[in-house]
Amino acid sequence: MSDEMQEILNDFLTESNEMLEVLDQRFVTLESDPNNTDLLNEIFRAMHSMKGSAGFLGFNHLVDVAHRGENILNKLRQAEMAVNPAIISVILETIDVIKAIMADIRESGTDNHVATAAIASKLDDIINGTVSTAAPAAAPKVEAAAPVQETPALPPPTLGEILVNEGLASKDQVLDALNAQQHQPDPKTPLGEILLQAKAITERALDQALHKQEKQPKPAEEDATIRVETKRLDSVMNLVGELVLGRNRLIKIGTQLEQNHEADPQVRVLSETLAQLNLVTTDLQLAVMKTRMLPIKKVFAKLPRMVRDLSQKLNKQVHLEMRGEETELDKSVADEIGDPLVHLVRNAIDHGIETPAERQAKGKQAGGQLTIAASQEGNSIVIRINDDGRGIQVEKIKAKALAKGLISEAELATMEHREVLNLIFLPGFSTAEQVTDVSGRGVGMDVVRTNIRKINGSVDLESEPGKGSQVIIKLPLTIAIIQALMVEVERSIFAIPLSTVIEAVLISRSDIKTINGREVLHLRDRVLPLIRLAQEFDIPTDKERERFYVVVAALGDRRVGVVVDELRSQEEVVIKSIWDYLETIKGVSGATITGEGKVVLILDTSELVQNAQAWHNSGMAV
Repeated sequence: MSDEMQEILNDFLTESNEMLEVLDQRFVTLESDPNNTDLLNEIFRAMHSMKGSAGFLGFNHLVDVAHRGENILNKLRQAEMAVNPAIISVILETIDVIKAIMADIRESGTDNHVATAAIASKLDDIINGTVSTAAPAAAPKVEAAAPVQETPALPPPTLGEILVNEGLASKDQVLDALNAQQHQPDPKTPLGEILLQAKAITERALDQALHKQEKQPKPAEEDATIRVETKRLDSVMNLVGELVLGRNRLIKIGTQLEQNHEADPQVRVLSETLAQLNLVTTDLQLAVMKTRMLPIKKVFAKLPRMVRDLSQKLNKQVHLEMRGEETELDKSVADEIGDPLVHLVRNAIDHGIETPAERQAKGKQAGGQLTIAASQEGNSIVIRINDDGRGIQVEKIKAKALAKGLISEAELATMEHREVLNLIFLPGFSTAEQVTDVSGRGVGMDVVRTNIRKINGSVDLESEPGKGSQVIIKLPLTIAIIQALMVEVERSIFAIPLSTVIEAVLISRSDIKTINGREVLHLRDRVLPLIRLAQEFDIPTDKERERFYVVVAALGDRRVGVVVDELRSQEEVVIKSIWDYLETIKGVSGATITGEGKVVLILDTSELVQNAQAWHNSGMAV
């Protein structure tokens, strides 16, 4: 295949996949709003466009399936057939087959490896009117923030229209002048000049009309966009990261030169140049980060279809509401959060929301409510998944955790309500009574937490029996460059992500107390378990210090004190992965290079907090 054809094929696959992502959600919306002709027309145009492109490229199997689907959509929009759940289910199956064909084209370059006879038969049955229209369980109603209906901007009035509207000339006079303009030797002769020559208007009237025309707002230019491969953006982001490291190094050297040679005019010029470089680098970094941002609706797009299919499978009624779909996050974060989000939504429907009969017996509405909301809070993206189901039974969690040996009775006795709920994120934990193909295999929730922690995020759980549950996911805006607090322990430097730091306090050795062999600090009516980084990473200590710092770090509402010798500085650091080299080291999420050119480990605060909390609980219970 020539390079040009390969490029055309890649564009076709990209555009078609974007259409398919949207179509899933559009069909689910259509099911709950069957009389929406605008939506039907939009779906029809997308299917028609996909079929046309496939035909040009010679993918006949894809054309055949898309053509049958297009015929049904045409009957629906012409009101020759009514929208019902049975038809929507078959069309969604058609979308799944088309997705499989797309995957086949991407891998093999042909569309011959996917069986299409079965779906073609179902589509023919619908076209011939022989399909059963018995409606399955009610489809979820999808609600999202209502899009702003943009009124197309009207073109500004012409000079002739202004003259007629202002009563400065008659319509016939303007039409005659326009006709005369077409027969002029120079068709560019201004309309106003022709009207003056014909004495249809006065110079004063023309000046008045021209002045009014100048005041009209000019039409906005259309946004120009180009498609850029993600790997190119990744490459640019890596280069910006290296630039940030170089900037930090130069600023450090410049500061030292300024301290030692303050009177040297060349040093002052260097300082000014470095300040400008710092400003431009920061602006460039923000610009590159913005190019990688995409709305979270790209992640949410697959959820309505999944909720519909799952609720029908489990004979439940689910009302899905999505908010904050325009909230933007980094492409790398969006790629990682998709699977955890799907698993949490499946759990909410399977374990949380009851069947219609159960809900009515409890005095609830037959349909369950599932709400997914995204918002930006500071430098974080927060996703909240709420359901109004049965909630999580705390006693059931305790019994399961004890039965599996995941925790002791002594530890349970000291745990707060929220800490007990979060036991479900432990590996191998499941409260399902039986294994199904939906959930209950004892895997998943720990993977959810692990995947979210990989991108420096956190996940927390709240629940009230009988009223529902809420999962709160907090994600960083980007995972490439972060603000960090640089600390020193026995001449070794560590970086603590600033987003997890609450405060830093200077204490003396006498402030540290010991409870059953565990060091703690009593700070503002709160007992903080302490972690000494020297012990955590086996760093030899010369002598016991009398005074040192405690950095208070938080994960949700849990806190821990990290004992360090000195607070060095706050720096913008570039995270470099080190899993291939230090995969077995716990409490480290990556590494960076400081302004001095040294390699520094970045601490995994969430892991440190969880380890310290476990030590603290067991120590308190001894």
